[in-house]
Amino acid sequence: MSQLEPVVRPTLEDPVAAGASEVVGGPSGRRSLGHPWWTPVRVVLAVACVAWLLGMIQKAPCAAEGWSGADYRYSHMCYSDIPYLYVGRGFAERKVPFADTAGRYPALEYPVLIGYFAYGTAVATQLAHGWPDLAPRAQLSVDDLYGLGGVNAERKDFFVLTAVLLFPFVLLSAYFLATTDRRRPWDAMAFAASPALVLAGLVNWDMLAVACVAGALWAWARGRPVLAGGLVGLGTATKLYPLFLLGAFLVVAVRRRSVSTFLLAAGAAAGSWLLVNLPAMIYGLDGWKGFWSFNFSRGPDLGSIWLVAGNAGHPASSHLVNVVSWLFFVVVCLGVLVLGLRAPQEPRVAQLALLVLLGFLLVNKVYSPQYVLWILPIAVLARPSWRDLLIWQAGEIFYFAMVWMYLAGFTASATAGGQDIAYSAAILVRVVAELYLAAMVVRDLVRPATVERSLPVG
Repeated sequence: MSQLEPVVRPTLEDPVAAGASEVVGGPSGRRSLGHPWWTPVRVVLAVACVAWLLGMIQKAPCAAEGWSGADYRYSHMCYSDIPYLYVGRGFAERKVPFADTAGRYPALEYPVLIGYFAYGTAVATQLAHGWPDLAPRAQLSVDDLYGLGGVNAERKDFFVLTAVLLFPFVLLSAYFLATTDRRRPWDAMAFAASPALVLAGLVNWDMLAVACVAGALWAWARGRPVLAGGLVGLGTATKLYPLFLLGAFLVVAVRRRSVSTFLLAAGAAAGSWLLVNLPAMIYGLDGWKGFWSFNFSRGPDLGSIWLVAGNAGHPASSHLVNVVSWLFFVVVCLGVLVLGLRAPQEPRVAQLALLVLLGFLLVNKVYSPQYVLWILPIAVLARPSWRDLLIWQAGEIFYFAMVWMYLAGFTASATAGGQDIAYSAAILVRVVAELYLAAMVVRDLVRPATVERSLPVG
């Protein structure tokens, strides 16, 4: 680090960080050079390790209980898709994802890299259990498999092994975020110390996509568009939303009069996406289509404003939700395009990507509890303000708690005609928190002079 590019210290520029630092001795001194070994990046990585361990502990009650009690998993807020899909999608019988055409199991409702990752973890789990004979399992119904002793032991270990295998992706995400801008490694602390990471990190396999997004932002900031695009493609093969980074890349490339840079990134994204999808498309095209058909045909679900409307007596069909959601998303994308091109200063990729992502999620059919992870790495770079990130996450955490109360049936009001007013209110609180975060980013773009901190690059 040269003397011309000193590390920005949040405890000297962010009032919330300065106040919180009193617990560990107060803000960094202006003459402090820091610890010779505990560099900012290493501190961030260490905190990420603690956060992931806390995330495993948070799921421990359900693991100890055996992932079997419906009310228990919700009342203790320790639910995870991972152990349930071990049986429910055929991994307990070593069914290859997307290839099962017999109809015994539903098609896996995730893109291919999650399928590959989960299948590999299932194979490793069964190897550790002595490669169990699958013939007896084929004689049972899928529902009865959950009660089979050997399967229950495997489910527990499958979850633990998944948590262990996802851990490197947590560290990669933290590292990428801490090194995207060499002047601002401490911004990544808002990711590593996030309560959202602790609570939602092990609900599903989303950390795979989070690492791809963080890596793509890092690569773009380092002037490596092919690598950035390749990671976008891999991320899109894990969850759909990393695709939205390409729109942000386009706007920045146009502002820099370097459209060829965007074309390199887009080409790499298409190539990497096709490379990992092609095997599944060849051996199980119908199963591969399951992700797309499932998301197209599903109706309003958890966390969506469409569910709020339904609870209020105004249900919407799947077709109507599809049309309105995509129209709204297109309008948001056009708005972000205009905003990005007309902003007084060149916008950062994270700022544009955050607005596009929020535009997608606000009217999406579903907002699963782990979707907060989609926003997290982008938000910490788009708006590196502890106050604003905490306000946003407060809304997300409130929603996280309420969704489990809703699923457990604890929030339905008999006096409201069966409408779940409490859960609807929680959805609206989360939406308002996300709109607040979006408004702060828009303000930064429109009036950059109001931003008091040294802005990140990228």
